[in-house]
Amino acid sequence: MLEDIQAAIPLGFFLSFMIGPVFFVLLETSVIKGIRAAIAFDLGVIFADVLFIGVAYFSSFQLLENLSNQPGLYVFGGMILAVYGIIIFMKKAKETIDTETEELIIPKNNYPALFVKGFLLNFINIGVLVFWLGVIIVVSPNLGNDSTRFIIFFGTMIGAYFITDIFKILLAKQLKSKLTPSRIVKVKKLLGLILIICGIVLITKGFLPKDQLNPKDIIEEFEQKDN
Repeated sequence: MLEDIQAAIPLGFFLSFMIGPVFFVLLETSVIKGIRAAIAFDLGVIFADVLFIGVAYFSSFQLLENLSNQPGLYVFGGMILAVYGIIIFMKKAKETIDTETEELIIPKNNYPALFVKGFLLNFINIGVLVFWLGVIIVVSPNLGNDSTRFIIFFGTMIGAYFITDIFKILLAKQLKSKLTPSRIVKVKKLLGLILIICGIVLITKGFLPKDQLNPKDIIEEFEQKDN
């Protein structure tokens, strides 16, 4: 059991630094809306991960393989992400900065809404489900297909992921004092551009041949790294 925990902690740490839309939105939320807002957002992301792990664990491989080969899911998720990025990018500076005081306009935090935002931003990416499927298929045999060891391993992994995110949130928060309102507007536009690019990448996956989307390829990559 101790070995399972020791193996899960570094995986959770590296998972926290996987570059994607969630990574950038988490940092942006911490800088602009504060630590508690970023934690609420991150809890939504983690809830989506836990849901994906549960679905991947209790569903058959064939079902998830068929699901991952549905191009429409990639296109749909990518379109939502791209539209969200366009909205952020096109938002005018006067909607973000008070023209009289020249201070940043920050709406009152709605923590349930931030939780839902984090959940949806992670949930719309079908690639996350495929990722967890690959991890489970590679790791489960090493856990002896024991449900208790499975819960401990993935619970530790998610815990390490969350703790690492807390440190990222605290470090990102320190940047706020160095960012002027006009710079924050530029940061938000950069974030919008990143989300648009991520959306386009996701849409592109939807038009790739089915064999390009096969989770078996991901599983083989994990096995090669493990060896």
